[in-house]
This record gives sequence, C-alpha cells and structure tokens, in this order.
Amino acid sequence: MLPSFSIIIVSWNALHHLQEYLPSVTATNYPDYEIILADNASTDGSKNWVQEQYPNIKIASLDKNYGYCGGNNRAVSYANGEILVFLNNDVRVEPDWLNGLSNCFKNSRTAAVQPKLRSDRQPEYFEYAGAAGGYLDKYGYPFCRGRVFDTIEMDKGQYDDEQEILWASGAALAIRKEIFEEHGGFDEDFEFHMEEIDLCWRVWNAGYKVRYCPDSMIYHLGGGSLPMDSPRKLYYNYRNSLKMLWKNCSTESLITRFWGRYLLDIIAGLRSLLTGNWNEFIAIAKAHYHFWTEFTVTHEKRQNLQQSRKQQSDPPTILPVRLVWDYFLKGKDTFRDLMDN
Repeated sequence: MLPSFSIIIVSWNALHHLQEYLPSVTATNYPDYEIILADNASTDGSKNWVQEQYPNIKIASLDKNYGYCGGNNRAVSYANGEILVFLNNDVRVEPDWLNGLSNCFKNSRTAAVQPKLRSDRQPEYFEYAGAAGGYLDKYGYPFCRGRVFDTIEMDKGQYDDEQEILWASGAALAIRKEIFEEHGGFDEDFEFHMEEIDLCWRVWNAGYKVRYCPDSMIYHLGGGSLPMDSPRKLYYNYRNSLKMLWKNCSTESLITRFWGRYLLDIIAGLRSLLTGNWNEFIAIAKAHYHFWTEFTVTHEKRQNLQQSRKQQSDPPTILPVRLVWDYFLKGKDTFRDLMDN
C-alpha cells in the first residue's frame, strides 16, 4: 500500500515564488497527497491568492514569522499524511516525484529521504542546497555528492545510485511524521541553516537511516531566504555548526571534532581580519559569542540526546576527509575526487 504524503510549504511574503512554483506541485501525479501552506503572517496577499487559485490547499495561518524551523513545526499539526515533505516555496517538481520517494520508504528503518536536486535556472547542473545527498567531513563541514563548497557539478548520471546519506536538504526533506514528532521536529534554536542536518543526525543516532533517491527529481531556485554572501547567513552557518556538533557527536569523537572545527573557525576569523573583510570577521565573532552565551541550553539538549541514543558511534556518512585542506590546498573539488585518497 502506498504511503500518504503531506507537502508542507513555508512562505513569508513570497507570493512571486508561489505563483511561479506552486502550479507544478499541484500537478503532482500521485494518488494520495495533500498540500499545506504554512504562512508566516505574510502581508503580500499570499493566502488570498492561494485560497482563490487552489481552494483544496490547506492553509496554516500563523500569527507571526516563525522562520523555516518554527513555521514547519507548527504546520505539522495540520498534516494527515504518513510522510511529511518539507518543500521550499521556490521548488519546481516533476509530476511523478512522489513515486520515487514512496519506493524509498519501503524499508521501515528509512526515516528520511531526499530527492535529486537540480538547479532551476541551470537544470543540467545539481543545485547547491542538496545536490545528490549530504555528508559531513571529519570537522562537520557539509558537502554533497555533486557539490563541494562552491563547485557544482553537471548532472551526467554519475550519482544515479540510491545511497545512504547523512542529511537530506531542507529544500525538499521527506520524513515519516511519527519519527519527526517523536524526535521533536526542527530545533528552533537554529532559526535558519543546518537545522535539517541536526534533525537527520539525531534520527540516525536513534537507529534510523536517511537516504538519497535519484528516481525523484526536483528543481530548486535557492538563495531566496538569505543571499549566499549574506553576513547573516555566514553567522548562522558558523554558530549552528558548533551547536550541531556539540549536540550530536559521540562521546568518543566530541573533543576532536568540536575543537578541530573550533580551531578552523578561529583561523577563518583571523584570515578575514587580516584581509580586511570586516563583515565576515564580525559574523564569525558574533557566532562564537552567541554559541557560548547559549551553551547551557545546547549542553542540556546534548545530555538528553546522549541518554536516548541507540548508536554510540558517529555515522559512517561523516566521511574521513578534511574538506578545507582537500579542497583549497589539494584541489579536490568533486565528491569522487575527495573519495580518491
């Protein structure tokens, strides 16, 4: 029997994205799905437009802008599907995209699945946010099959095999509703960025799997919430990487992974200072300051998670590569290059 899906789309004052991308989602060819718009108190007429154009879409009308994490968490109570799909509002889908995802969930130990992400503007290329599934290096730097730092590969079918991954992109993250709720959903202390990696790592620690599904294709515009060069985006990435590592690392690996990453952050901050990149330096400094001011809460979450974890080691999808060294100094700019040691 095919599982039912609830597609949740968080939006805040993004009527232009809904008008461009929502039609493809409503044209999905699958027998049992619903669409839920989680509207973060938009003032641009988004809700009225959706109600007029697509009256069958449920609307979770929120009282303020809760961001990605909070908006999605609050919309889950509106969902009736067995599988939740958190889909960005700037995503175009293939008509049969849910069929591929459905097949990946046949294994009961599979908790979450990511489709293949291609760029909406350059559809022959993978998309930055998730490409063909996400991994971490030994110090917690995220990368994907198909994207390493800013190097994005053309999709030539080189990653058309279904694989276990560490994290599924928040641009299109499918997860069993029961597991999402059991493990507390997205950590709203993250606000933006890395929250999906944190969630997927927590789910893995609880004994489940996250997989990449090449038979499901979507196209993502990307960069809609925060531009790539935004100091605010940089701030969240630095702060949330530290939170994620401290919460989820095994006892055995915590010291080496966390403090190794911390040292690399210090080096990055010094480089930005010496090169006069003040915005970057301030973003890194603020990220570290706020990590420590919020440390007590983060450590309490770690203690609770450590008591309930079923996997005592770290995921094998944290790969034994040093991304900064391999990419910038050794010129390894594709996933296959990194694996060729």
